[in-house]
Amino acid sequence: MFELRASPVANLKNDLLSGLTVALALVPEAIAFAFVAGVEPLVGLYAAFMVGLITAAMGGRPGMISGATGALAVVMVALVADHGVEYLFATVVLMGIIQVGAGALRLGKFIRLVPYPVMLGFVNGLAIVIFLAQLPQFQTTTASGATEWLSGSALFMLIGLITLTMAIIHFLPKFTKAVPSSLAAIVVVSLIVIAFNIDVRTVGDMASIAGGLPDFHIPSVPFNLETLWICLPYAIILAAIGLIESLLTLTLIDEITETRGRGNKECVAQGAANIATGFFGGMGGCAMIGQSMINVNSGGRGRLSGISAALFLLCFILFASSLIEIIPLAALIGVMFIVVIGTFEWSSFRILGKIPKTDAFVIILVSGVTVATDLAIAVVVGVIVSALVFAWDTAKRMDADSHTDESGTKIYTLHGPLFFGSIHSFKNLFDPRNDADDVIIDFANTRVYDHSGIEAIDAVAERYLNAGKSLHLRHLSPECRKLLRKAGNLVEANYIEDPKYKVADDSLG
Repeated sequence: MFELRASPVANLKNDLLSGLTVALALVPEAIAFAFVAGVEPLVGLYAAFMVGLITAAMGGRPGMISGATGALAVVMVALVADHGVEYLFATVVLMGIIQVGAGALRLGKFIRLVPYPVMLGFVNGLAIVIFLAQLPQFQTTTASGATEWLSGSALFMLIGLITLTMAIIHFLPKFTKAVPSSLAAIVVVSLIVIAFNIDVRTVGDMASIAGGLPDFHIPSVPFNLETLWICLPYAIILAAIGLIESLLTLTLIDEITETRGRGNKECVAQGAANIATGFFGGMGGCAMIGQSMINVNSGGRGRLSGISAALFLLCFILFASSLIEIIPLAALIGVMFIVVIGTFEWSSFRILGKIPKTDAFVIILVSGVTVATDLAIAVVVGVIVSALVFAWDTAKRMDADSHTDESGTKIYTLHGPLFFGSIHSFKNLFDPRNDADDVIIDFANTRVYDHSGIEAIDAVAERYLNAGKSLHLRHLSPECRKLLRKAGNLVEANYIEDPKYKVADDSLG
């Protein structure tokens, strides 16, 4: 199950250095998300360590980074506020069980149903969310407790350090790739701040990250149905959000690295990680697109990059908290701004006027909903809108050519799919009162896709029967005949036959 493939020395070095860079960026993110969820910082850090380690070792996407995320934290806050942190741990365990079940049932393949415009909206919305998450660092709290934006020298110093960080990340690879540019930028900016005693906010100003090893701990909740009904709704939502974000991030990393991850294996790994995290006092987690992008851009491709990131984070907690806490937040903000620039699909602006208006609408809609609510709702909304648009456009393709042959039989040749969206158009194609006594509906160029289509055929057949006329259905595809055969007496045409394939089934008549 653990897969540590042998790699050249260069790849090992890249994975280790990239893992160190990711670990440094994980610290403020995990602390911030713990605050959002209403739990102690170590609860977020333990989640980042355990989820990151287990998914890196067992998951279906080497190089992808997992940990505590904001998308999950915003759901957890109500549970923690109403019932306490122990219920959160129990919910995280249940969330993991659901995710393992999803992987075992091979539900990860359904990520293929997410249209490309939804993917574009997803990455654009997430880039905006990452950007907005950095803005609180440009604010300060006054003595009266009010929040206001930085100004004057404090603002210029912060912007200057962020700009320096971004410049190093951008230009250093043009000279050397021996060290990940993000790591070099963090080190250089930190040394400058220390050497010149510059007064800027550091990681330690957010919270202390010092702690010990996480302890095994069975959630202190009553094991009864009442607890289950409290935890289950949150667990289902968290599991869905976690899997959607993880599978979409997996798809994005696949495109960047031109490799293919295994979605169902990732579902199982995410679930196992959350089960373990719940028993060790962590808040749970899923894939993190920002840290995954840092890892990939820093050269991390193998499992060792994610494993080393988790182990470095644990080392920070156990041994190096005093060193990590002096890192200026400006350096980490600069790293995240580079992630925003790299994540956002700037080509979206160029293609908006060249693609169908409905696809452009979906891109903007998913981006907006991601920012306003959360990723899971945004993706579900995007898929539903895309599906409805597709159904509407496809429904308009139902048409028929009609003619009367030498024997006086009226023949309708259908074009387009017959399904719930096209049944109204299908029914309007026929005129039983004025048609010939013998009518044939030719399905050579169409398919029956659902129960609504069968009901529509039955309704048309009944109209012809009531008019005292014979109706024949021919050139039905094997799939259509299977549907009609299952329908049994639902279809009441006089005959259903297929002279081309010599098919005649009296049980359908």
